[in-house]
Amino acid sequence: MNQVRVLCVENHAEHLDALTYMLESAGYEVVPATTGSEALSLLTIVDVEGVLLEYDLPDLNGAIVRDKMKHIKPEIPVLLFSGVGSQTPFLLRFFDSYLRNSKTPEWAFHDLDA
Repeated sequence: MNQVRVLCVENHAEHLDALTYMLESAGYEVVPATTGSEALSLLTIVDVEGVLLEYDLPDLNGAIVRDKMKHIKPEIPVLLFSGVGSQTPFLLRFFDSYLRNSKTPEWAFHDLDA
C-alpha cells in the first residue's frame, strides 16, 4: 500500500518533529521543510497530496507561500496554521479527514450546503 505523502512546513525543529511524528503515526509519509523557499522548491520536485503550512516562517509569510503554492499546483490542498498547541490534534484530524475524502464527488456533500 502506498502512503499518502504530505509536505509539512514548520520552522521550529521541535514542532516539526512533533508534527512529523503525528502525521507518520496516522500513516502519512512526511516531506519536511523549515522555510517557505524550501517548501516552494520541494513542491516543484516532489509529488505530495497535501501541504500543512505554518503561517509564521522566517523568510516568507505563510499566506504568500500558500498563494505561490496554489500557482504551482492549484489542485493540492494547503492547510495554513499558526503555531503548534492544544488545537494541533484537531487540526491534524481535520487535515487527515480532508485528504482521505478529497476524492469524494462534490454531489456527496450537497446536504452540507443547506
